[in-house]
Amino acid sequence: MAERIAIYRKEHFNSAHRLHNPDLPDEENKRLYGKCNNENYHGHNYDLVVKVTGEVDKVTGFVIDTKQLSDIIKTFVIEEFDHRNMNLDVEMMQGINPTTENVAIAIYNVLRQKIDARAEVKIFLYETERNFVEYPA
Repeated sequence: MAERIAIYRKEHFNSAHRLHNPDLPDEENKRLYGKCNNENYHGHNYDLVVKVTGEVDKVTGFVIDTKQLSDIIKTFVIEEFDHRNMNLDVEMMQGINPTTENVAIAIYNVLRQKIDARAEVKIFLYETERNFVEYPA
């Protein structure tokens, strides 16, 4: 059996968003989301950690080339999210309430399509130093 190992890549982006469910009355949105329901949006400095687990390639010695992983993340995540409003500017978030959970799922789905299916992918998305999600859990 080949050796399995995990490699991690950490990236950073800044995005604005507003947590809001259009199916709920304004007062309910304010109660549920508090300051995060600000109609003029608010922002976060996100840290994204992508974990790729798989077998070490006998030829390259890699699970995945970290330069390739970095390029995938930058092209399909950072360039989409960085210094943008998730509610207005990020195509993959259109019609989705941009909670940290939903953002993590969207990012995972786009990365999962770009990374070899033989490898496992997991992401950790830090909205703040103290608040982060892991997907899949």
